[in-house]
Amino acid sequence: QVQLVESGGGSVQAGGSLRLSCAAFGSADAIYSLTCMGWFRQAPGKEREGVAAIYIGGKSTYLADSVKGRFTISQDNAKTTVNLQMTNLKPEDTAMYYCAAGRPTREECTALKFTRYWGQGTQVTVSS
Repeated sequence: QVQLVESGGGSVQAGGSLRLSCAAFGSADAIYSLTCMGWFRQAPGKEREGVAAIYIGGKSTYLADSVKGRFTISQDNAKTTVNLQMTNLKPEDTAMYYCAAGRPTREECTALKFTRYWGQGTQVTVSS
């Protein structure tokens, strides 16, 4: 079993920056076998949408069109923590951000088909 713990959410003004982190916890076999980690978000009244994903330490990444050029996804050397650096934040980025992880193929990862495990979520609020 894998547990995902997010941190780094908060409130900022438009144009500001935040860095979200997600750490995976569990047995060594469970966490080191993960091949994909990423972020989804859900705003009030809207469906959950994929934001970013990273496959095995950066061999492949995905960023939603709405965040390209503003968000960057990265992973630590141990490949157990994924970070989402968010810059030039906009009010429309306001949402609950959820970390997800799984063991998909590269193609499944960048197609956002990897949500075997979920974190509890961290709130990001951007004011205009």
